[in-house]
Amino acid sequence: MFYKTALLGAVAFGASLSALAQTDTAEETKLDTITVNGSRLDQTLTEIGSSVSLITNEDLDELGVDFALDAVATAPGVTVNQNGAFGGNASVRIRGASSDQTLVLIDGVPVNDPTGTGGGYNFAYLDTDNIERIEVLKGPQSTLWGSDAIGGVVSITTKQPSEGLTGSVFGEYGSFNTLRGGAAISNASETGDFRIAATGLTTDGISKADEDNGNTEDDAYESQTVSAKGGLNLPNSVRLETSILWSDTESEYDSYSGSAQGNVADGDEVSNSETLTGYVTLKAPLFDGLLDNLVQIGYSDIERENVSNGAQSYLTEGDRVLYRYQGTLNINDANKLAFGAEREETSANDQDSAIDSLFALYEYKPVETLTLTGGVRIDDHDGFGSETTGRAAAAWNATDQLIVRASWAQGFKAPSIFQSTYICTFCGLTAPNPNLKPETSEAFDIGVEWRSADQRLMLGATVFDQETDNLIDFSFTAGYDNIAFVESQGIELVGAYSLTEWLNVSANYTYIDAEDGDGNELSRLPENSANVTLSLDPEGPFAGSVIVRHNGEEANTNGTDLDSWTRLDLTGRYDINEKVELYGRIENLFDEDYQQILGYGTPGTSGSLGIRLRF
Repeated sequence: MFYKTALLGAVAFGASLSALAQTDTAEETKLDTITVNGSRLDQTLTEIGSSVSLITNEDLDELGVDFALDAVATAPGVTVNQNGAFGGNASVRIRGASSDQTLVLIDGVPVNDPTGTGGGYNFAYLDTDNIERIEVLKGPQSTLWGSDAIGGVVSITTKQPSEGLTGSVFGEYGSFNTLRGGAAISNASETGDFRIAATGLTTDGISKADEDNGNTEDDAYESQTVSAKGGLNLPNSVRLETSILWSDTESEYDSYSGSAQGNVADGDEVSNSETLTGYVTLKAPLFDGLLDNLVQIGYSDIERENVSNGAQSYLTEGDRVLYRYQGTLNINDANKLAFGAEREETSANDQDSAIDSLFALYEYKPVETLTLTGGVRIDDHDGFGSETTGRAAAAWNATDQLIVRASWAQGFKAPSIFQSTYICTFCGLTAPNPNLKPETSEAFDIGVEWRSADQRLMLGATVFDQETDNLIDFSFTAGYDNIAFVESQGIELVGAYSLTEWLNVSANYTYIDAEDGDGNELSRLPENSANVTLSLDPEGPFAGSVIVRHNGEEANTNGTDLDSWTRLDLTGRYDINEKVELYGRIENLFDEDYQQILGYGTPGTSGSLGIRLRF
């Protein structure tokens, strides 16, 4: 029944997009040159068989958003939830998988929080100004990236240094007394390159607990981010690279209240978070480029503190250290082999764990139009033993206009340090659950993508199915235990059309049917979601976009339903000259009153104006 519904939906959506869709013609003709970093084989968009959504720096400019969370939310198959705007805890779910099952990489380094209950990543603080692009790889990616990639991967690439000495400064002011600004300087030459950037944001914010429920106290937010990246070009095409990203945030939030909607109401609570991420990488080709070698040490650290009524109520600190080697053997035009080893050491609150991994990926192109990819990975966890995961994918360029993709993959996620060491004393337990096992998943997807001969129209559809076993959740009999099974299936539809050389429209729609083993609908997950973007870029100094985002009805954790909502945003940019740009954004133009999570408010009509100087 599901596949019949999905097929009918694809036909209906495709028919409607013949009048409503978008593409950037110049960009789409370069599909065979756009490399997907998350593939680990440097595959292009015409070669990768996995389903991936790419959000470029140009897309970020068009969206005009301050936080990566709002950009990722526009990708098909992605669901975001945030406990109130401006610093509220924010999660990203891919195709119905838990947010703790989304692995986040920044320049290839895992940054998931090792101190969190499930080891997920909080998207609340990540500013977009330092981001070059975001890749959303959907479905299990454990063969590529190991534990935590059981539901998908969000791979973030930071901005690269520009050729010659360049720089920029920007500042903006908006609703809720919001100030945001930053500066960057970079240089690149034959010898090497560097880029240094800093951004900051401060706002009075709005009440985290919904103002409609009588919560009138605004919850402020402020953050600072500093980044540095550099590279040195050595003899024989050897390159040494390093990067560091530091951020510090302070976010006010509201208190638990058992009698209030969503159990949240005004209160004097503050969350402080400091994060540090960095890496050192050596790239060394051998045998005239036949074998590319990468050696990398990566590091991420997080410290979180909660303050309640002026007194510290919670403090936690953890870090990850990654040791990675990858060799890529370019055998010939038809065969490529990537292989490597990794060790990841994780600590949280004086508890440690480690995983040793070996992986191999093979790409075979029997003909120019067909790319087959297979891989296997063995992860050996010091507390939970070995897990082997495999994957297979195919991309067939059936014609110059039609691409067919298919993939099958397995995933696994080792229990977090918190889950594996937690002792539920009020449950009468005296030790952690000794029978806890890793979560595992298996999934497949099949998709088609068609482009018109003139490259103006693009239509695509992907059907997916994923099962997750041994899902970990809290249990009063064991603390944390493998007590759940989840099946998620659905369809993603995308379309794009260039109405004129300067007027484009794009759209995507996602249907997700996700249930646990008892047939219960998963909470905080809409069955239906969609995004539409109308882009205007006529000749001249002005460019702008109209962005519509729809989130369907979804179940709350208390058994009630959260209403669907639709929001419309406007963005605009005006180039005074080559060095000076004015830009602005209006969010929630029609003042939609909605919640992402029960009890938590969202901003009404609001906006900002800014100026950017380049030199």
